[in-house]
Amino acid sequence: MRQIIFLVIACSVFSFSSHAQSNVEFGIKGGLNLTFFNVEVGGFGIQTETETGYYGGTFADFYIDEFLSIQPEVLYIGLNDFKFINAPIYVKYQVAEKFDLMVGPSLNYFFDFFSNKFKIRADICAAYQITTSIDLHMKYTLGFVEIAPNGLFIGVGIKFGSSKQK
Repeated sequence: MRQIIFLVIACSVFSFSSHAQSNVEFGIKGGLNLTFFNVEVGGFGIQTETETGYYGGTFADFYIDEFLSIQPEVLYIGLNDFKFINAPIYVKYQVAEKFDLMVGPSLNYFFDFFSNKFKIRADICAAYQITTSIDLHMKYTLGFVEIAPNGLFIGVGIKFGSSKQK
């Protein structure tokens, strides 16, 4: 648990300290999480059950050029008694003036739910820039094994000090 807290603090400090560079932006995001579990129902086969929760955390945008960046995030996710840390590392591409697509691996640490607490999943995400500082985003997370559930995230991101140089 101490390692997770250290990781979150280190990422937050790194995000805030890197603000001084003109090709880096940082911010916070949060919203609604829908997680889909496949459950075996007697002789009726597999049924999907959905749990609703929340997420929140920090991100940093490291710009490579005006259309391409790397965006790591650290998010805390809560679904009733089911809590975990989600750390995606996105390759972000601006496909239109206010529209970004992101894809990348998602590193996850589950606190109490699984005996194997570390899982790797894949994320695909789209974001629409309402202003230079606020975006609406939606991402889908795909678990590679049955026991790693899939999830849909819908939320808002806020960038601080939008300093991107074009």
